[in-house]
Formats: sequence, structure tokens, C-alpha cells
Amino acid sequence: MTINDILAGESKNVEFKEVRPDKSIKYIKSVVAFANGKGGSIVFGVDDKRKVLGISDDIVFSEIDAITNAISDSCEPAIVPDVYPQTIEGKTVIVAEISSGRQKPYYIKADGITDGVYVRVSGTSRKADRAMTQEMYYESEGRSYDMVIQRDLKISDDDIEKLCADMKEVALANCSNSSQKRAVKDLTKNILLNWGILAEDDKGVVYPTNAYVFLTGKDSLLSKIQCGMFKGTTRGIFVDKRDYDGPLWEQVEEAFQFVLRNIHLGARLEGIYRNDIYELPPDSIRELIINAVMNCSFLQPSHVQVAIYDDRLEITTPGGLLPGVTIERMKEGYSQIRNHALAHAFSYMNLIEGWGTGIPKLIREMREYGLREPEFIDMEIALRINLYRRKKDEFYNNIIEQSEKSEVRESDEVRSKCAQDTLKARSRYAQSALKDEFSAQEKAVIDYIAENGSITSAQLSALLSVKIRRSQIILRGLVESGIILKKGISKNIFYVFNVKY
Repeated sequence: MTINDILAGESKNVEFKEVRPDKSIKYIKSVVAFANGKGGSIVFGVDDKRKVLGISDDIVFSEIDAITNAISDSCEPAIVPDVYPQTIEGKTVIVAEISSGRQKPYYIKADGITDGVYVRVSGTSRKADRAMTQEMYYESEGRSYDMVIQRDLKISDDDIEKLCADMKEVALANCSNSSQKRAVKDLTKNILLNWGILAEDDKGVVYPTNAYVFLTGKDSLLSKIQCGMFKGTTRGIFVDKRDYDGPLWEQVEEAFQFVLRNIHLGARLEGIYRNDIYELPPDSIRELIINAVMNCSFLQPSHVQVAIYDDRLEITTPGGLLPGVTIERMKEGYSQIRNHALAHAFSYMNLIEGWGTGIPKLIREMREYGLREPEFIDMEIALRINLYRRKKDEFYNNIIEQSEKSEVRESDEVRSKCAQDTLKARSRYAQSALKDEFSAQEKAVIDYIAENGSITSAQLSALLSVKIRRSQIILRGLVESGIILKKGISKNIFYVFNVKY
């Protein structure tokens, strides 16, 4: 610990104690919570106001022994802390460092596994409920809850064939080209067994797993996406609220469309085409919702939540970060999947572009949109990602500004190309012996275009002092000869050199 760590105060992985409490339970809860989470430190000799009080030098080592023994004797499985003295501001404190454990769930031995499991939430140690405890079992054993067999449910071959057909239909719909469509293969029962969407017992009986239940929407109590739009920047007043259940891929699409309906949409004309522009990058929004589903802890009573505020889009995933995953590593492209069977299904249905690419892509796209970097909040029992929005006026003003820049750029490009074409054609005309074959009126047309880049029938009429009809006949003859081209329509017809002449 450094003085800067002390000044930062207590947090999800730092706790202060003025002295070692007489009753060890007052800090053992935090020890267990740190071991069940991402680790942490308890500093003895610092008060809640961050004042360094210190521990008397003559009892430092006896206190270290007492803390070490209390932790070793009180926790199950055994927790081995790193307890050591440290000098801060000339005073000695004791630091007990607890590493994230690999045999979760850890619990207070005297309270048993039912009542003795604790987790760290918002800088405090709280008792874990049954769902959190189960989740820790699955994580420590490397198992995936979505692959757990549902023995109470029966399925037929027709049910399996329907799921295979539905998933293939979704996969084809998400293909971007014909070659990708040709790569989509038929699904079979064996493939679903291999992925963990189905499971087979020792007698050869096939059962659905939780993944099958979630994919088919058979259990809306566990599998659901909750969407809400709020007035202001807090959850005080609902403007719109929807709960989506049913097959997971349908939930994802409905939640995605909910966001698009409730964020600002602008448009920019690029040539003759209208280009719709959302204030936030749509592809990244969709991928965030998909990632939230794949990494959701379906054991917890809460659901994936998508909330829209005046200043941000907020996506919350129950379950938090998996062991080994940190915010910093996520930003670099590192990822782990909580629900392995669902990941196979979503990958087959072309709902996932590439493993670990979502967060770096999101950060890059937000930067390209001129928006601040996304905010990632590790809530221990949940992960929240905030995408910050512009104010409505700022968004539309930005669209106008970008459109004006685009129009200037396109106009400059057109003028530049016309100038280049005119110079090329003028050079060829000057070097061509064919110029002697043209009449004086035709040479006047060619000279005018060479000088000005283009000509209209009205300009030619004024130049030669002839009627419009006569000027049109002269221009038509030059078009037929191939030296000039007719451009534009109706009242906006003009003539330029044919660079291929």
C-alpha cells in the first residue's frame, strides 16, 4: 500500500481497520468476500477517514500472527493470506492481502456454506444468496450453467428438427453475401449434442439442456431482456418499458430495435442516396446486447437490462466479469464466455463477428463518432457498460456540419475531375490533325469548352449569334462525331469533352 492508495479510500478491493477487532468475524467476512471475488487488501492501522493511526511497534508481529491464524482457522476452503507490516507516513500499518481463490465458494466455517458465503458489492461485504453460490461452483469447476441437463423436460425428434430449422433460417438471414450463405450447413441432433444444447445420459436418452430452454424461449422467468427508456438521467420516470422473452435471438433483435427507436436518427444525402445516421454505432449496440446474453448469469434473479437515458445508453449484464477478465484486458480484446453452448449457437447463426473483437471495435467506433469512450463499470455481481450520447441539438448540428463538409468535398472532387478531363481533351485536340475537319462554328464550340470546361445550347446561341435551334443542331453533330458528350437532363443539359475521344 502507498499513501496514494490510502488517500483513495476504501473500495471494492481495499478496506481499513483502526485496529484488529477482538472478534475476528468483523474482518473475516471481507476476507471471504475478497477470496470469492478478485482479491483485495485489509489495512489495519487506518481509520475510515483515511487517517493513518499506525500499530504499536512492540505488538506488530504478534498482531500479524493473530490475523494470519484467524484467517486460516475461520475459512473453508483454507485461505492463505499474505500479511506483512508497512511504513506509511512514518507509522507502521499491517496489510493483509487476499488473493482471488480457485476453490470457490469460500465461506466462514462456523456459519457453513449456506450462510457463510460473502461477496464484495460496491465496497462492502455482503452475504451471497444461493444463486451467487451456485454460480461460484460452476466457475471454479469450469462448467457452464447453460449446459446443465433439464431432466424434467421431454423433447421429441420433431422438436429438435424444428430448432435446427429455425437456427438455420436465422443463420441464412444474417448472411451478408451468397458465399456466406453457401457456407451455412444443416444442423443435426449430433451437432446440438456436441455443443451442449442437448445432452445424453448413460442409457442413451436425449434431454434438453438449459441452452435449449433459452434458445426456444421455454423459460421466460430466467431468460428475458428488460428494456426501458427514462426521462432525464435517472430511473425516476419511465417513458417506455418493454420486457422481451421468447427465443433468445428474437429477444436480441427486439431489444436492438427498441434502442434504435429511442435514440436520435439523422440523415445525410450522399449524391442521390440517403444515408441514415444514428447517434450511436448500431453494429456495436447489437453486439453489446449479444455479449450481454452470452455472458449473463441465468442463475441470478435479475435479467439483462437495456436502459436509455437523456445522456447515455446503459447495458447491464448479471454475473459480472469471469475470473481472469479485467476491464483493461477487455479493452485489449481479451474475452471469456460464461455460456458456452449459447456461444456455439450464436456463432452458427452469424450473430457474432469475431471473438474478442466487440469491445475494441466499440471503442474505435465511438471515437469515430466523436463521442467519449464507453464507460465500463465492474459491479462485482454485474457488468455495466455506458455509451454516452450527445444532446439532441448537438447531434443534429453535427449532422449538418458533416453534410456541409461532405458536399464541399464532393464538389471539389467533381470540379477537380472536370478540370483534369478538360486539360486532357484540350491537349489531344491541339495535337489532333482532325481539328482542321471541323467547321468554324464547331471549332468555336470546341474552343469554348477547352476554355470553360462545358457549354450549353444557350451559351452557344449567344456565342455564335444564332437561334437556339441552330445551336442544338451544331452540338448534336459534335455529339454524334464523338468529340463531346451530352450531360444532365431537362433544363440542366450541358456538353463536355469526351475524354475517350
